[in-house]
Amino acid sequence: MIRAVVRGIGHYLPQRVVTNQDFEKTLDTSDEWIRTRTGICQRHFASDGEKTSDMAVSAAREAIETSGVSPNDIDLIVLATSTPDQTFPSTATKVQAELGMCQGFAFDIQAVCAGFIYALANANALLTARQARRALVIGAETFSHILDMRDRSTCILFGDGAGAVLLEAQDQAGGRQDRGILSSEIRSDGRHRHLLYVDGGVSTTQTSGFIRMNGPEIFRHAVEKLAESSAMAMQKAGLTRKDVDLMVPHQANLRIIHATAKRLGFPHEKIITTVDKHGNTSAASIPLALYDAQKCGKLREGQIVISNAIGGGLTWGSIALRW
Repeated sequence: MIRAVVRGIGHYLPQRVVTNQDFEKTLDTSDEWIRTRTGICQRHFASDGEKTSDMAVSAAREAIETSGVSPNDIDLIVLATSTPDQTFPSTATKVQAELGMCQGFAFDIQAVCAGFIYALANANALLTARQARRALVIGAETFSHILDMRDRSTCILFGDGAGAVLLEAQDQAGGRQDRGILSSEIRSDGRHRHLLYVDGGVSTTQTSGFIRMNGPEIFRHAVEKLAESSAMAMQKAGLTRKDVDLMVPHQANLRIIHATAKRLGFPHEKIITTVDKHGNTSAASIPLALYDAQKCGKLREGQIVISNAIGGGLTWGSIALRW
Protein backbone atom coordinates (compact mmCIF):
# COMPACT_ATOMS: atom_id res chain seq x y z
CA MET A 1 0.00 0.00 0.00
CA ILE A 2 1.13 3.54 -0.75
CA ARG A 3 1.18 5.90 2.23
CA ALA A 4 1.80 9.65 2.30
CA VAL A 5 4.74 9.95 4.71
CA VAL A 6 5.99 13.18 6.27
CA ARG A 7 9.55 13.88 5.10
CA GLY A 8 10.00 17.46 6.27
CA ILE A 9 8.35 20.30 8.14
CA GLY A 10 8.70 24.08 8.18
CA HIS A 11 7.17 27.15 9.76
CA TYR A 12 7.07 30.93 9.66
CA LEU A 13 5.83 33.50 12.18
CA PRO A 14 5.90 37.24 11.50
CA GLN A 15 8.26 39.31 13.66
CA ARG A 16 5.53 41.56 15.04
CA VAL A 17 4.18 40.20 18.34
CA VAL A 18 0.87 41.56 19.67
CA THR A 19 0.23 40.90 23.36
CA ASN A 20 -3.04 40.99 25.26
CA GLN A 21 -1.81 44.15 26.94
CA ASP A 22 -1.63 45.79 23.52
CA PHE A 23 -5.39 45.28 23.15
CA GLU A 24 -6.01 46.84 26.55
CA LYS A 25 -4.95 50.18 25.03
CA THR A 26 -7.79 50.26 22.48
CA LEU A 27 -10.50 47.86 23.71
CA ASP A 28 -12.59 47.32 26.82
CA THR A 29 -10.75 44.11 27.66
CA SER A 30 -7.90 42.82 29.80
CA ASP A 31 -5.11 40.29 29.68
CA GLU A 32 -6.87 38.24 32.37
CA TRP A 33 -10.19 38.26 30.49
CA ILE A 34 -8.56 37.04 27.28
CA ARG A 35 -6.38 34.39 28.94
CA THR A 36 -9.13 32.87 31.07
CA ARG A 37 -11.58 32.60 28.17
CA THR A 38 -9.26 31.61 25.34
CA GLY A 39 -5.84 30.64 26.70
CA ILE A 40 -4.22 33.21 24.40
CA CYS A 41 -1.39 35.43 25.69
CA GLN A 42 0.00 36.74 22.41
CA ARG A 43 -0.17 36.38 18.65
CA HIS A 44 1.87 37.43 15.59
CA PHE A 45 0.65 39.95 13.01
CA ALA A 46 2.11 40.37 9.53
CA SER A 47 4.09 43.52 8.94
CA ASP A 48 3.06 46.12 6.36
CA GLY A 49 3.36 44.61 2.90
CA GLU A 50 3.86 41.05 4.18
CA LYS A 51 1.61 38.71 2.21
CA THR A 52 0.26 35.21 2.72
CA SER A 53 2.46 33.97 -0.11
CA ASP A 54 5.59 35.41 1.57
CA MET A 55 4.92 33.43 4.73
CA ALA A 56 3.97 30.30 2.79
CA VAL A 57 7.22 30.41 0.83
CA SER A 58 9.30 30.73 4.01
CA ALA A 59 7.57 27.75 5.62
CA ALA A 60 7.81 25.73 2.40
CA ARG A 61 11.54 26.37 2.03
CA GLU A 62 12.20 25.09 5.53
CA ALA A 63 10.08 21.99 4.88
CA ILE A 64 12.03 21.33 1.68
CA GLU A 65 15.36 21.83 3.44
CA THR A 66 14.51 19.48 6.30
CA SER A 67 13.31 16.83 3.84
CA GLY A 68 16.56 16.83 1.89
CA VAL A 69 14.90 17.18 -1.53
CA SER A 70 14.88 20.01 -4.06
CA PRO A 71 11.92 22.02 -5.40
CA ASN A 72 12.14 20.13 -8.68
CA ASP A 73 11.55 16.88 -6.79
CA ILE A 74 8.07 18.15 -5.81
CA ASP A 75 5.04 17.40 -7.98
CA LEU A 76 2.25 19.08 -6.04
CA ILE A 77 1.48 22.06 -3.80
CA VAL A 78 -1.78 22.22 -1.86
CA LEU A 79 -2.07 25.52 -0.01
CA ALA A 80 -4.83 25.97 2.56
CA THR A 81 -5.77 29.61 3.08
CA SER A 82 -8.76 31.87 3.53
CA THR A 83 -6.62 34.98 3.03
CA PRO A 84 -5.10 34.60 -0.46
CA ASP A 85 -2.95 37.32 -1.96
CA GLN A 86 -5.48 37.85 -4.75
CA THR A 87 -8.86 36.54 -5.87
CA PHE A 88 -6.88 34.77 -8.59
CA PRO A 89 -4.44 33.34 -9.49
CA SER A 90 -4.14 30.94 -6.59
CA THR A 91 -1.55 31.75 -3.96
CA ALA A 92 -0.21 28.22 -4.44
CA THR A 93 0.94 29.07 -7.97
CA LYS A 94 2.79 32.11 -6.62
CA VAL A 95 4.54 29.86 -4.12
CA GLN A 96 5.33 27.41 -6.93
CA ALA A 97 7.01 30.19 -8.92
CA GLU A 98 8.94 31.56 -5.92
CA LEU A 99 10.30 28.11 -5.12
CA GLY A 100 11.48 27.63 -8.70
CA MET A 101 9.27 24.58 -9.13
CA CYS A 102 8.77 24.31 -12.88
CA GLN A 103 6.71 21.11 -13.05
CA GLY A 104 3.74 19.50 -11.37
CA PHE A 105 0.65 21.42 -10.26
CA ALA A 106 -0.46 23.72 -7.46
CA PHE A 107 -3.80 24.88 -6.10
CA ASP A 108 -5.43 26.56 -3.10
CA ILE A 109 -8.01 24.96 -0.87
CA GLN A 110 -10.44 26.93 1.30
CA ALA A 111 -11.99 25.37 4.38
CA VAL A 112 -11.07 28.14 6.84
CA CYS A 113 -9.67 26.71 10.10
CA ALA A 114 -10.18 23.14 8.86
CA GLY A 115 -8.15 23.98 5.75
CA PHE A 116 -5.00 22.10 6.66
CA ILE A 117 -6.94 18.91 7.42
CA TYR A 118 -8.73 19.24 4.07
CA ALA A 119 -5.39 19.90 2.35
CA LEU A 120 -3.78 16.82 3.91
CA ALA A 121 -6.75 14.66 2.93
CA ASN A 122 -6.63 15.88 -0.68
CA ALA A 123 -2.85 15.58 -0.99
CA ASN A 124 -3.03 12.09 0.48
CA ALA A 125 -5.65 11.08 -2.08
CA LEU A 126 -3.55 12.39 -4.95
CA LEU A 127 -0.38 10.70 -3.71
CA THR A 128 -2.01 7.33 -3.08
CA ALA A 129 -3.66 7.55 -6.54
CA ARG A 130 -0.16 8.03 -8.04
CA GLN A 131 -1.01 11.47 -9.42
CA ALA A 132 2.08 12.81 -7.66
CA ARG A 133 5.02 11.46 -5.68
CA ARG A 134 5.88 14.40 -3.42
CA ALA A 135 3.58 17.12 -2.16
CA LEU A 136 4.02 20.31 -0.20
CA VAL A 137 1.00 20.86 2.04
CA ILE A 138 0.92 24.40 3.40
CA GLY A 139 -1.36 26.32 5.74
CA ALA A 140 -0.83 30.08 5.59
CA GLU A 141 -2.95 33.00 6.81
CA THR A 142 -2.90 36.77 7.28
CA PHE A 143 -6.07 36.98 9.34
CA SER A 144 -4.98 40.33 10.75
CA HIS A 145 -6.11 41.80 7.40
CA ILE A 146 -9.74 40.78 7.97
CA LEU A 147 -10.08 41.63 11.67
CA ASP A 148 -12.40 44.35 12.89
CA MET A 149 -10.19 45.89 15.57
CA ARG A 150 -13.27 47.35 17.28
CA ASP A 151 -14.83 43.91 17.80
CA ARG A 152 -13.27 42.49 20.97
CA SER A 153 -15.03 39.15 20.49
CA THR A 154 -12.98 38.36 17.38
CA CYS A 155 -9.91 40.56 16.99
CA ILE A 156 -8.24 39.15 20.11
CA LEU A 157 -8.48 35.58 18.84
CA PHE A 158 -6.56 35.44 15.59
CA GLY A 159 -2.96 35.64 14.42
CA ASP A 160 -0.88 35.24 11.30
CA GLY A 161 1.62 32.58 10.29
CA ALA A 162 2.41 29.63 8.05
CA GLY A 163 3.36 26.00 8.38
CA ALA A 164 4.20 23.33 5.83
CA VAL A 165 4.88 19.62 5.60
CA LEU A 166 6.45 17.73 2.72
CA LEU A 167 4.72 14.42 2.02
CA GLU A 168 6.21 11.59 0.00
CA ALA A 169 4.42 8.57 -1.42
CA GLN A 170 6.11 5.46 -0.03
CA ASP A 171 5.33 1.76 -0.26
CA GLN A 172 4.25 0.41 3.12
CA ALA A 173 2.99 -2.96 4.33
CA GLY A 174 -0.62 -1.80 4.65
CA GLY A 175 -1.00 -2.28 8.39
CA ARG A 176 -1.17 -0.30 11.61
CA GLN A 177 2.63 -0.07 11.78
CA ASP A 178 2.83 1.89 8.55
CA ARG A 179 4.24 5.41 8.63
CA GLY A 180 2.28 8.21 7.01
CA ILE A 181 -1.37 9.19 6.84
CA LEU A 182 -3.44 6.24 8.05
CA SER A 183 -6.92 7.73 7.64
CA SER A 184 -8.85 10.94 7.14
CA GLU A 185 -12.38 12.09 7.92
CA ILE A 186 -13.64 15.40 6.51
CA ARG A 187 -17.15 16.84 6.72
CA SER A 188 -19.13 20.05 6.23
CA ASP A 189 -22.62 21.36 6.97
CA GLY A 190 -23.56 24.57 5.17
CA ARG A 191 -26.65 25.06 7.30
CA HIS A 192 -24.35 26.53 9.95
CA ARG A 193 -22.41 28.90 7.69
CA HIS A 194 -23.85 31.95 9.49
CA LEU A 195 -22.05 31.04 12.73
CA LEU A 196 -18.61 32.02 11.43
CA TYR A 197 -18.16 34.08 8.29
CA VAL A 198 -16.64 37.17 6.69
CA ASP A 199 -19.13 39.93 5.87
CA GLY A 200 -17.56 40.77 2.51
CA GLY A 201 -16.81 39.16 -0.82
CA VAL A 202 -16.24 39.69 -4.50
CA SER A 203 -19.81 39.01 -5.63
CA THR A 204 -21.56 40.52 -2.60
CA THR A 205 -19.90 43.69 -1.31
CA GLN A 206 -16.78 43.89 -3.50
CA THR A 207 -14.77 44.24 -0.28
CA SER A 208 -12.72 41.82 1.78
CA GLY A 209 -14.93 42.34 4.84
CA PHE A 210 -14.39 41.37 8.47
CA ILE A 211 -14.76 38.17 10.52
CA ARG A 212 -18.08 37.72 12.35
CA MET A 213 -18.67 34.88 14.78
CA ASN A 214 -21.22 33.39 17.14
CA GLY A 215 -18.75 32.13 19.73
CA PRO A 216 -21.03 30.10 22.04
CA GLU A 217 -22.58 28.19 19.13
CA ILE A 218 -19.20 27.52 17.55
CA PHE A 219 -18.00 26.11 20.89
CA ARG A 220 -20.97 23.77 21.10
CA HIS A 221 -20.51 22.45 17.57
CA ALA A 222 -16.73 22.25 17.87
CA VAL A 223 -16.47 19.84 20.78
CA GLU A 224 -19.12 17.49 19.43
CA LYS A 225 -17.88 17.42 15.84
CA LEU A 226 -14.16 17.27 16.61
CA ALA A 227 -14.58 14.37 19.00
CA GLU A 228 -16.84 12.54 16.55
CA SER A 229 -14.52 12.95 13.55
CA SER A 230 -11.45 12.02 15.60
CA ALA A 231 -13.15 8.83 16.76
CA MET A 232 -14.09 8.03 13.16
CA ALA A 233 -10.52 8.61 11.92
CA MET A 234 -9.19 6.30 14.64
CA GLN A 235 -11.77 3.64 13.76
CA LYS A 236 -10.87 3.82 10.05
CA ALA A 237 -7.20 3.33 10.93
CA GLY A 238 -7.92 0.47 13.33
CA LEU A 239 -6.70 2.49 16.32
CA THR A 240 -7.95 3.00 19.85
CA ARG A 241 -7.28 6.02 22.03
CA LYS A 242 -4.58 4.01 23.83
CA ASP A 243 -2.67 3.74 20.53
CA VAL A 244 -2.53 7.51 20.11
CA ASP A 245 0.63 9.22 21.35
CA LEU A 246 -0.35 12.82 20.71
CA MET A 247 -3.37 14.92 19.78
CA VAL A 248 -2.31 17.97 17.77
CA PRO A 249 -5.51 19.97 17.35
CA HIS A 250 -6.42 23.21 15.65
CA GLN A 251 -5.44 25.95 18.06
CA ALA A 252 -8.63 27.98 18.37
CA ASN A 253 -9.44 28.07 22.05
CA LEU A 254 -7.91 26.25 25.00
CA ARG A 255 -11.32 25.37 26.44
CA ILE A 256 -12.37 23.73 23.17
CA ILE A 257 -9.11 21.76 23.05
CA HIS A 258 -9.47 20.50 26.61
CA ALA A 259 -13.18 19.68 26.26
CA THR A 260 -12.52 17.70 23.07
CA ALA A 261 -9.63 15.82 24.66
CA LYS A 262 -11.78 14.98 27.68
CA ARG A 263 -14.56 13.62 25.49
CA LEU A 264 -12.04 11.45 23.62
CA GLY A 265 -10.40 10.27 26.84
CA PHE A 266 -6.97 11.80 26.13
CA PRO A 267 -5.01 13.06 29.16
CA HIS A 268 -3.59 16.60 29.07
CA GLU A 269 -0.02 15.35 28.71
CA LYS A 270 -0.91 13.96 25.26
CA ILE A 271 -2.24 17.30 23.98
CA ILE A 272 -0.07 19.78 22.07
CA THR A 273 -1.08 23.41 22.61
CA THR A 274 0.43 26.54 21.07
CA VAL A 275 -2.65 28.77 21.23
CA ASP A 276 -1.10 30.72 24.10
CA LYS A 277 1.70 32.09 21.92
CA HIS A 278 0.21 31.95 18.40
CA GLY A 279 -3.51 32.63 18.86
CA ASN A 280 -5.78 31.13 16.23
CA THR A 281 -3.81 31.08 12.96
CA SER A 282 -6.61 29.24 11.14
CA ALA A 283 -5.22 26.88 8.46
CA ALA A 284 -1.67 27.46 9.74
CA SER A 285 -2.33 26.38 13.33
CA ILE A 286 -1.91 22.61 13.00
CA PRO A 287 1.37 22.64 11.04
CA LEU A 288 2.72 25.31 13.41
CA ALA A 289 1.76 23.10 16.37
CA LEU A 290 3.35 20.04 14.72
CA TYR A 291 6.53 22.02 14.17
CA ASP A 292 6.57 23.20 17.77
CA ALA A 293 5.96 19.67 19.07
CA GLN A 294 8.82 18.24 17.02
CA LYS A 295 11.19 21.05 17.95
CA CYS A 296 10.63 20.54 21.69
CA GLY A 297 11.01 16.76 21.38
CA LYS A 298 7.41 15.78 22.10
CA LEU A 299 6.80 14.55 18.53
CA ARG A 300 9.11 11.79 17.39
CA GLU A 301 9.29 9.41 14.44
CA GLY A 302 6.98 6.44 14.82
CA GLN A 303 4.45 8.16 17.05
CA ILE A 304 0.75 8.13 16.19
CA VAL A 305 -0.89 11.56 15.96
CA ILE A 306 -4.52 12.62 15.76
CA SER A 307 -5.14 16.11 14.37
CA ASN A 308 -8.56 17.73 14.21
CA ALA A 309 -10.00 21.11 13.23
CA ILE A 310 -13.27 22.95 12.68
CA GLY A 311 -13.86 26.14 10.73
CA GLY A 312 -16.43 28.30 9.02
CA GLY A 313 -18.82 26.56 6.71
CA LEU A 314 -19.08 24.71 8.99
CA THR A 315 -16.19 22.51 7.90
CA TRP A 316 -14.39 20.01 10.11
CA GLY A 317 -12.30 16.90 10.03
CA SER A 318 -9.55 14.74 11.51
CA ILE A 319 -6.41 12.97 10.34
CA ALA A 320 -4.67 9.93 11.86
CA LEU A 321 -1.02 9.52 10.94
CA ARG A 322 2.16 7.87 12.10
CA TRP A 323 4.98 10.42 12.13
